[in-house]
Amino acid sequence: MPNPGLTKEQMQEALDLFEKYHGNTANAADAAGINRSTFQNRVTRARLAGLKPQVSREFPKPTSVDRLGRVHMVIPDIQAKPNVSHDHLEWIANYAIEKRPDVVIQIGDWADMPSLSLYDKGKRSYEGRRYVKDIEAANYSLERFERVLEDYNRANPDNPYNPRKVLTFGNHEWRIWRATMLDATLDGKLSVEDLDFQRRGWECHDFLEVVTIDQIEYSHYFISGNMGRPVSTAAALLRTRNCSATMGHVQHCDVAIHKQTQHIGLFAGIAYLHDEEYLTPQGNGTRRQIVMCHEINNGRYDPMFVSLRYLEKKYS
Repeated sequence: MPNPGLTKEQMQEALDLFEKYHGNTANAADAAGINRSTFQNRVTRARLAGLKPQVSREFPKPTSVDRLGRVHMVIPDIQAKPNVSHDHLEWIANYAIEKRPDVVIQIGDWADMPSLSLYDKGKRSYEGRRYVKDIEAANYSLERFERVLEDYNRANPDNPYNPRKVLTFGNHEWRIWRATMLDATLDGKLSVEDLDFQRRGWECHDFLEVVTIDQIEYSHYFISGNMGRPVSTAAALLRTRNCSATMGHVQHCDVAIHKQTQHIGLFAGIAYLHDEEYLTPQGNGTRRQIVMCHEINNGRYDPMFVSLRYLEKKYS
């Protein structure tokens, strides 16, 4: 039953907005002009009262074209952590539904794990960081992505979208392994399995493992020389691997195309909305994007850069 002063119309409005915004409480509450806790209470009360949404969710219409080859979607570093926006994961998922890439590759550093940063340890900014909060933030951002796909498939059982999903763990997820290596008492208490990727159907690959898909190599980064340092440019990546190869790790985007083989060395950029304190204003001005690899054929492909700003305008 509704609380005193809460009308059926208010509950119905909240339920309809919750449905319209695909379960995004923050966006729906903003549209209603009330705070999130009040909005969520109205949705809960509406359900207890037996009300049903009177609007239908709008999903992107899948693009129907004759392709010249397979398509990959590359999602660069996300660095999900507490107190930053994860809205763009829903935008990316909607774009995936519309364009239907055969493979979705997240290049690593989906989870930021600031509580395990050795660089920041001892600094004032380190205070208040908690492992549990880092895991919750990463899993919440993943849930935002997966929920869009699940809702679409539930509403379209005759035309579902289930791509191959590949994750190449980055150095930020590797912080979990490093912590257990530096302190044996944490072994069994901290684990990369605390992250929900495998439970969500992602094919997970170890940090710096090279994954080859359709003759394109993917890894969080590729090393140069025996010291294990990352290659510094896309041209160096192309020379080192002698094939098309894509990596993340660095904040900038860089592309090199071999003039004869047409293989591509690619630094994919970043896919997060927040600014990082350690970067200058110029560093935070880098491209924020996903990369679509079209017409894949023997390692050759046409790259297409899709900005988070475009995805926000289209799907938010």
